[in-house]
Amino acid sequence: MIFEVGDKYYFENLGIRNILIGYRPDDLGKILENAVYNHLLYKGWEVKVGVFDSNEIDFVCQQNGETMYIQVALRLDEQKTIEREFGNLLKIKDNYPKFVITNDKFYGNTYQGIQHIYIRDFLMS
Repeated sequence: MIFEVGDKYYFENLGIRNILIGYRPDDLGKILENAVYNHLLYKGWEVKVGVFDSNEIDFVCQQNGETMYIQVALRLDEQKTIEREFGNLLKIKDNYPKFVITNDKFYGNTYQGIQHIYIRDFLMS
């Protein structure tokens, strides 16, 4: 696992982001990812971007000796998106928690042990 590759920037205040680059409805996935990043920081996690076997892991989070992995996607409405988001996490062979956070409501169990969480539920946790 490699941490912090490439340049990804997140805004503490999404209003500032909109002022600098303008609001674009096509960027909702990036805005969602930024909101998850801010919430993780608020909860006290150290957050980094990771790469595993040339696949990006949106967030590798560490706190008090614990680790968790998070992928963020706006929707899981296509099979290739499901395979990418869950597949990146399935390649990591440790037993730390793994989550996919989306704007889709999900009423089920897990996907091969990886939890799918609705963004509102995540932000309320």
